[in-house]
Amino acid sequence: MTPAVQRASEHAGKAARGYAPWAAMTGVTVLLALVAGGSQMAAERSAQRFAQRVERLSAELEAVRQEQAMPAVVLNRHRDSIGFLYGTYTFSGRPAVVGRRGKLRMRFSGTGFVVGAGLIATNRHVAEPWFEDEQAEALMRRGARPKLERLEAFFPGVGEGLRVTKVTVSDEADLAVVSFEPQASAANLRALPLAARPAVPGDPVVVVGYPMGTAAMVAKSPRAVYRRLVNREDEMAVTRELASLLLIRPSATFGHLGDVVGHNLIYDAATAHGGSGGPVFNARGEVIGINAAYLEGFSGSTLGVSVEALRPLMQEALSGLQGDERAYSMR
Repeated sequence: MTPAVQRASEHAGKAARGYAPWAAMTGVTVLLALVAGGSQMAAERSAQRFAQRVERLSAELEAVRQEQAMPAVVLNRHRDSIGFLYGTYTFSGRPAVVGRRGKLRMRFSGTGFVVGAGLIATNRHVAEPWFEDEQAEALMRRGARPKLERLEAFFPGVGEGLRVTKVTVSDEADLAVVSFEPQASAANLRALPLAARPAVPGDPVVVVGYPMGTAAMVAKSPRAVYRRLVNREDEMAVTRELASLLLIRPSATFGHLGDVVGHNLIYDAATAHGGSGGPVFNARGEVIGINAAYLEGFSGSTLGVSVEALRPLMQEALSGLQGDERAYSMR
């Protein structure tokens, strides 16, 4: 090899040897950049997932807060249109059946709510207390004749009872619509909104009514009123005094709709005697049903009737049909 060629070869070798470290460094730099970019993307995805979880949890917490606030919201909005029904009925018949005077007088109470001008929806077993009542049926089998003697509706903010003048009952469900005398004191009563869409299992519900009736309202009245009324035996007089003091106030309970079977609603919102006939509200403050019954010892089985079964009865009550045995006057 000539000296020129040798020098050229040596120069080429030195150039090659000088290139290798630079190429390696460039590769490492690219690799680090890729790793850094991938880590950044992973971090961004992780942050997005975390933000989504936080958003979901926030939405769930807001839903819980709204559910917890439902009873208060519904009461504040619709309390004045939900009334306490109190009345008396009699059984007439042979003294051996109903007593020596030939008449047996009974008291009853329940809940109802305004569905139109002068109209209140409730249960049939409230408007006709002998309906599907075992003791009453036993008396009727022995010849006793039941008759609704008097029924009054007491509303929050109304200082007097509104006398019911007509009763229309359903043959299809435990429902009734009663009419009351128009009075100036009741001019501000408004019909509750009825849900247009069917109820769906799992939906939250609020039940409003007067469980335990007069006794419960006396128990939560101011101390001086409680002391004056607690031992009185005339419940109608006690109820009228509570009304005059504007102490007719319903209670609300919260739960969830467990099932819908035909026109029957099953939910776990608590109720008790006196709460029958009260409205069952959905989360939008619309009435989806009428509270009807409960099974003792099992908190998940409070029963109601869908408003879909109520609508035809409302039309019958509004039409004012005469001669129908399911619609009768109390005048």
